[in-house]
Parts: sequence; structure tokens; C-alpha cells
Amino acid sequence: MATAAEFLLRPRSWQRLFRVAGYATVAALAPSSYGPAAREIAVRQVYLTAWKVLPGYLAFTALLSVVLIQIADGALRAYGLAQFSLELVLRVLVLELVPLLTVFFVAFRSGSAVAAEIAVMRVTGELDDSAESGSDELRGELVPRVAATALSVFALTTLGGMLALVVAYLSYFHTSLAGFFVFTRVVGTVFDDLVLAGLALKFVLFGAAVALIPIASGLEAERGRMKSVPAVVLAGLMKLVLVVSLIQVLVLMVKYV
Repeated sequence: MATAAEFLLRPRSWQRLFRVAGYATVAALAPSSYGPAAREIAVRQVYLTAWKVLPGYLAFTALLSVVLIQIADGALRAYGLAQFSLELVLRVLVLELVPLLTVFFVAFRSGSAVAAEIAVMRVTGELDDSAESGSDELRGELVPRVAATALSVFALTTLGGMLALVVAYLSYFHTSLAGFFVFTRVVGTVFDDLVLAGLALKFVLFGAAVALIPIASGLEAERGRMKSVPAVVLAGLMKLVLVVSLIQVLVLMVKYV
């Protein structure tokens, strides 16, 4: 039986991932993929991925925002750079940390569960990813989960970013409206059209990674070997961390290099 590292390093494993990604993209554009059963799976996935974890996610985002703001503001004031504190916090917190937090929050909360569910279906013969036998079953299980997970990542990231902005305003200006003009000017400076376009692209890439990699990894489970399930789930998480890190590095290179 293959280990998680072997699943991670297999060339055919990555080929399967790209094949599933292409299939999911095409199937997601077909109206026939969104029947009553698919909508039911999608709603359940959104509930498990986003709605059920929303209080904990928002609480952790608020706590992270407060801690980061206090650290950044204190450090910059010590070096006489307090005037750059708010802009730096918005760039680091909203543009970089909140999207990463969302990806890993969703991945470790529900991505592994989805991978395990798909892997068990694969082991027991309920699901076959081959084009000859099981494309309809694969479409019924794959498309709603991909769409729902991507939507959940986008929704949570948007809510987390809005909450981080509120926390930043309260941290710097408290409940006074006197700083509203200054705050909105800094926000407008940080979130220009190019930055928003890049952020939207990162949302799409992160959402696709979180949605597709656990499912594609679940399909790696070996038929009739239940012991292969933990290995493919772990390999899926390892792939996800690798791909998300690569996306983040590439985005930073494009922005700052």
C-alpha cells in the first residue's frame, strides 16, 4: 500500500488532479450538472464548509486582527513610522493573511472530510473516476462539492476581510467618526483597481485549489483497500499546502518583484 509521500510524488497523481480540474471546469458550465440532487449536495456542503464554522472563523479572524494590529502599530511607532502603520496593516492583514487563513480553515475543517468521503466511495466501488464507467456519478458528486467549496472560500474570505477592516478602524480611531476620511483614503490607496483584480484572481485560485485537490486526492484511494484512505487524505492536505504556498509566492513575486 502506498504512503502519503508516495501519493504526493506520483506523476500520475498530479495528472489526475489536472484531469479532474479540467473535467470539473467543463461540467460546472453545463446546466445539466445542477439538478435537484446536486443542489442538495451543494447546500449541505456550504452548510458544513461555511455556515457551521462561521462563528469560530470570525472570532479567530477578529483575534488575529487585533493581535497583528497591536504588534505592527507598536513596532512602527518605535521606529517613528506610525504614519505607515494603517496602510501596512491593511496590506498584510486583508490582502495576504485573511485569504490564507480562510484557505487553511476550510481545508482542515472540511477539505479532509470531503477527501475521506470521496476516498471511501472509491474504495467501496460507489464511485469510479474513469470516463467509461462512472462519469455521471462523478459529475453528481464532484461538481456540487467543487462549486460549494469555492463559494464558501470566497464568502468566508470576503466576510473575514470586511471584519478585519472594521477591527482596524476601531483599533486606530475607536468609535470616533473623525478618522473616517483618513481611513477611507488609505483604503482607497491600498485597494486600487489592479490590487482588487489580483485579489479576485487569488480568490479564484485559492477556491479552486481547496475545492479540487481534496476530491482529486480522494480518487487516489485503492479499490478494496480501506487502509489507503488515511494516506490519500494526508497526501491531499500536503498537496493543498504546497499548491496554496506556490500560488501565494507567485502572487507576491508579481506584486513586489
